[in-house]
Amino acid sequence: MSVEISARLAAALAAAPADRIVYDLDGIEAQYDRLLAELPEVQVRFALKACPVDEVLRCLADRGAGFDAAGPAEIVQALRTGVPVDRIHYGNTVKSDTDIAEAHRLGVRTFATDSVQDVRAIAEHAPGARVFCRLATSGDGALWGLSRKFGCSAEDAVRVLTTARASGLVPAGLSVHVGSQQMTGEAWQQALDSIAEVLVTLEGVGIVPDHVNLGGGLPALGYLDRHGNPLDPPLDKIFTVIREGMERLSDLTAAPLGFVLEPGRHLVADHGAVRAHVYRLTGRAQPDGTHARWLYLSVGKFNGLYEMDELSYRLVFPGRAGEDDGEYVGAVVAGPTCDSDDAYGGGRHPVRVPGDLASGDPVWILSAGAYATSYTTQGFNGIRPLPCVCIGGPEGHH
Repeated sequence: MSVEISARLAAALAAAPADRIVYDLDGIEAQYDRLLAELPEVQVRFALKACPVDEVLRCLADRGAGFDAAGPAEIVQALRTGVPVDRIHYGNTVKSDTDIAEAHRLGVRTFATDSVQDVRAIAEHAPGARVFCRLATSGDGALWGLSRKFGCSAEDAVRVLTTARASGLVPAGLSVHVGSQQMTGEAWQQALDSIAEVLVTLEGVGIVPDHVNLGGGLPALGYLDRHGNPLDPPLDKIFTVIREGMERLSDLTAAPLGFVLEPGRHLVADHGAVRAHVYRLTGRAQPDGTHARWLYLSVGKFNGLYEMDELSYRLVFPGRAGEDDGEYVGAVVAGPTCDSDDAYGGGRHPVRVPGDLASGDPVWILSAGAYATSYTTQGFNGIRPLPCVCIGGPEGHH
């Protein structure tokens, strides 16, 4: 399963006179609709950190989405879309007393948690709030696992939610996160099994959560691995596992059980692309005596493509013949900065590129819509963040 660049996005990239990131709002809306067609019973809380672009957030809010915010600044940005505050939750288990109080002042009443200490802070600074407890997962099968910093054991989850009840909070739910760009259905199955176990235990102590938050992790489809081969997440299988798991969890509870999902990259990655340009295609001897070509681009790890350690982005060289019709060579793709980490796969995995590339030639970097605007540095080596343009709706620049 893969995706192709839309005609709208290709036209915008071709028309761009200089480097920028372009988002196709129509494509993002269609992706949101496809997700709800697969999982019609879920409430979507878009992981704002994946694409903190006002126009993108507004189009999702208008479609019915809410937001998973990681702190007060993201809550404020979410509120700018006009979304009702009850569609925003504070999804970060790591938060200060000051931030809890500010989120409560802004109207947020639902908070993620994973420790007794955090519950006590919420009770003090957001009295009467709803809390959902995040269970730990292994992160196995994901490009970026989330297995240590967040989440607690099943036993701790029961302790956390009983403490919440005793502290005057509402023990409202359970949550998981299977890891970002999760590539297996088995990870979802294991997470759902963990939730089922805790729901049964909670019922025994008189706690009946009203919702389960299945977190993020749904994959994008347009990435390549470090060697340039397409990643092929089994999305149909993942959706089947989730649907069956939701049905099973609903059967375990006497009261109706709602479901929340926090997609990020799944909604935006494949509908954003970067128009960059070539700095230089070079060839030189390496310390081990081998000869290597390097393709240096104007955009790299520190100005949008931070995730290049784990994946490769598809590159399009507009106006160039395909590999079957022109001379292509293997080259390591790297960004423009004075940092050796600024290279695809740490500089160890060449990809095929036209052999006659010249400085200034345009290049399109596809499936770059997730995290590019939030991971970019603010002027590393004097390189400013990319301008941002949205098409298919009110156009904006950032």
